[in-house]
Amino acid sequence: MRWFGKDKPKEIWEEASSSPLDDIEAAEKIRNICRSAADSAAAVAARVEGDTKAAQKKLELENERYKHAAMAAMELAMKLSDELMRDAAVREIVELCLKANDLKTAKILFRAIQSPAIRDPVLRGFPALGSSA
Repeated sequence: MRWFGKDKPKEIWEEASSSPLDDIEAAEKIRNICRSAADSAAAVAARVEGDTKAAQKKLELENERYKHAAMAAMELAMKLSDELMRDAAVREIVELCLKANDLKTAKILFRAIQSPAIRDPVLRGFPALGSSA
């Protein structure tokens, strides 16, 4: 039961837009999604496992929140027509995945970045992305 009968507020990735987004608006929304889910990603990476059911439930909720945000951001990124903007947006998603310690997804997304101007700094910051294993 919610206090005062209020519903849970919608997440930024759940909000429907009234019109199709152009590349700049979509890139901004991806940035906002990644920033909004950063705390959940950090909680997933920390994996503070408690003996209580409440701690386990909270971890499950944070994991679901991170996954939904990442998926929504990926779906938006696929729709970007400008290659450089798409690479920048994918970089944001890669950083979100790394914050959640989701190296498998981060590596897959990292391979989609084509621009050396975006790819090289990410690789310098996270050399593990360059390994094939």
